[in-house]
Amino acid sequence: MGHLHVTKLSKKKDKANYIHQLTKDIEALDYMIDHDMIEKTPIRIGAEQEFCLVTPEFLPNNNALELLKAIDDVHFTTEIGNYNLEINLDPLELGSNCFSLLHEQLKTLLSKAISAANNLNTKIALTGILPTLSLKHIGIENMTPIQRYYVLNEAIKASRKQDFDIHIKGVDELNLLHDTVMLEGCNTSFQTHLQIDPDDFIKSYNWAQAISGPVLSVCTNSPMLFGKELWSETRIALFTQSVDTRANSFLLNEKQSRVSFGDHWETGSITDIFKDNISRFRSLLTSEFTNDSMEMIQQGIIPKLKALSLHNGTVYRWNRVCYGVGDGKPHLRIENRYLPSGPTMTDEIANMMFWVGLMVGRPKTEDHIHKTMDFKDVKTNFFTAARYGMAAQFHWKGQTISSQELILDELLPMAYRGLYKVGITPKDAEYYLTVIKNRVNSNNGSQWFIKSYRNLLKSKKRQEALQVLTANMYLKQEHDFPVSTWRELNENDHTTFDIDKKVLHVMTTDLLTVDAKDSLELVLHIMQWKHIHHIPVIDKNKDLIGLLSWSDIKNHINEIEESTKNVQMFMQDEVITIHQDASLQEAQTLMVENHISCLPVVKNRKLIGIVTTNDI
Repeated sequence: MGHLHVTKLSKKKDKANYIHQLTKDIEALDYMIDHDMIEKTPIRIGAEQEFCLVTPEFLPNNNALELLKAIDDVHFTTEIGNYNLEINLDPLELGSNCFSLLHEQLKTLLSKAISAANNLNTKIALTGILPTLSLKHIGIENMTPIQRYYVLNEAIKASRKQDFDIHIKGVDELNLLHDTVMLEGCNTSFQTHLQIDPDDFIKSYNWAQAISGPVLSVCTNSPMLFGKELWSETRIALFTQSVDTRANSFLLNEKQSRVSFGDHWETGSITDIFKDNISRFRSLLTSEFTNDSMEMIQQGIIPKLKALSLHNGTVYRWNRVCYGVGDGKPHLRIENRYLPSGPTMTDEIANMMFWVGLMVGRPKTEDHIHKTMDFKDVKTNFFTAARYGMAAQFHWKGQTISSQELILDELLPMAYRGLYKVGITPKDAEYYLTVIKNRVNSNNGSQWFIKSYRNLLKSKKRQEALQVLTANMYLKQEHDFPVSTWRELNENDHTTFDIDKKVLHVMTTDLLTVDAKDSLELVLHIMQWKHIHHIPVIDKNKDLIGLLSWSDIKNHINEIEESTKNVQMFMQDEVITIHQDASLQEAQTLMVENHISCLPVVKNRKLIGIVTTNDI
């Protein structure tokens, strides 16, 4: 999509032209497969590295286009969030030391980005979800100012006709409405590509589906969003909901999401997968198409199937089927989209090698896995891995088995055999697959994040803990030592910089609130039970309308049994408030000048926290 000038698909003439081009592309692909025109050898691998841009305080930095210009390298491109960029690594032939070569290219390109970023007071972080992201970073103003992102946003919103309802439940719970697709920008991944022989494509694709859960379990790296502990790989739930074109209704919605694992084993040919996508998901965008793919083939030209690629770019299967043309030759590949970015380059290459090793090491006995495993077990395994990571229990060949046991006893040996079969050097195979083994025996990225974050919360409020966590993650990334070697942070760990303390760093967000019509007797007891001196009063719209303090009611304790007494009679309705981004000095000055000891923290009249003199 990044190479096309796209517009929203709305006019009848444009729709008719696009559908014509799309069907011609399918016809052309079928023709090329039937006439043995698709490249079978050599097999190549490739990857896309998404990464986050952060300030010196490890908060999202909205300068992607400025940095892209400074880097000035065709390997780099934009993402939907203006605090993310992507590297498209060069494809390499699968064999010998290709994985360490890919690692070296990634190091070289990231070093180039880091050098340019240093001149812009920016740092680069590899992580599936940046811990310091907050709600203020997911507004439309943070979208990369490029036409195709705005067009995609408008097209998905028009298809859905209502706000996005995000609900993810883990240890904590995230429940919010959002009005753009910018939540997609919270996700960064390390997308891995493997070229597939067209004669073996369906068997390979079904096998890719089968191993997705076990592979993901050891690779999870995104357990948090907005300071909440959710899934071990929260990206899976978040991405599914952030670009969902299905509207909520009172009717049972049987449609698939555009982001999906699929609902069945694949049969037939690769074009049947594309046909299924086209049948299920209407086109959202269009572009200028001047050539008929079938006519191009008849003229001896290999078509790029632009209409099909554009449609495929708006259907986000976790194992996505891709068509491409390299050096004038068409090829087919599977794109693994579920692997997260980070926490180090070494971890990413190890994840990739583990997956590729399993793909090329598929035993002959698994050629017909669709006959020996229930697809719903495979799909359950995937979402179990996303939720629980290394704690997952899998349905595998008629038994229930732990992630650790399955990986160590069956999948790692299988990956070794596959890698040796295609000529990967023993040195590379041993180095990167040992990274996977050590993770199984210690911790993966999600486990390190959660352990460290919980320790930091013993001495810090949420925002400071998240900044300390991200800063230390960054310092460990610089050495490129795999996450299994990282010491978990303790409550006394800090950053190498002084955090510019703001209200959001010290405010309390776990709040008790009351209604103006609540009985005074009830509220008095709540304040006594919970040992609090201030309690906010909100209306039915959750807007702050008053504040009740102990000093307002302490002289009326003897009157509380009178049932007519309620909060409205005693609350202060002219409340001095503050914004979460205000400095602590500003908060302190407001308190001193107004002889108060508490400030409600509001955003658009909505109460989001309280800061007191004790907090400061």
